[in-house]
Amino acid sequence: MASKLRSTISNLQVLYEDNHLIAINKRAGDIVQGDKTGDTPLSEVTKGYLKRKYNKPGNVYLGVAHRLDRPTTGIVVFAKTSKALPRLNKLFAEKAAEKTYWAVVRQAPEKHEATLTHWLKRNTKQNKSYAYPKEVPESKKAILSYMLRSTLDTHFLLEVALKTGRHHQIRVQLSAIGCPIKGDLKYGFPRSNKDGSIHLHARSLSFIHPVKKEPISIQAAPPKDPIWDACV
Repeated sequence: MASKLRSTISNLQVLYEDNHLIAINKRAGDIVQGDKTGDTPLSEVTKGYLKRKYNKPGNVYLGVAHRLDRPTTGIVVFAKTSKALPRLNKLFAEKAAEKTYWAVVRQAPEKHEATLTHWLKRNTKQNKSYAYPKEVPESKKAILSYMLRSTLDTHFLLEVALKTGRHHQIRVQLSAIGCPIKGDLKYGFPRSNKDGSIHLHARSLSFIHPVKKEPISIQAAPPKDPIWDACV
């Protein structure tokens, strides 16, 4: 485990770091926080990175303020101090951070630019959400905006801005308009990607630093593959 963890630390893509925050470009397959799988989460890998970089004795503090789905890639921000964590939590809870995602789909949406509003109901046993055009019992309102950013040979790149943060929101809402994300079997794409990823990437994140009160803008390159390469 130790050698595997060191290898993971050496491959960590740090996008931004200061005394209070660290932002990582998450790879497909990484879990942000520990779960029942028992797999080493990105939070622990990042702790290992900080421990090694600063030669810290004992435990390293790291707070998780938000997450990305396991098959999704892109920006994850952690708090390095107990002062920053509640402020970062509040920032995300109040939707004060501007998040932009890239999604690759095979079917072009009917409109090249639109705002989607659905009511999402989560099935915890299936770990899946379902979209409804109107409110149903135990559902939550979900809003996102998208625009067609570019047309590839056989796919389309959508740029998505989240207005709410719901379980699997981008995945289920795009599927609801007939545009499941490439590789996303759970939401209707016919084939999985070989590495288990889906072509959904947290591309950029902008916010006011919770401690220093300065504007921060972070951008993450998507993974290397022919389709993502054509998007950049």
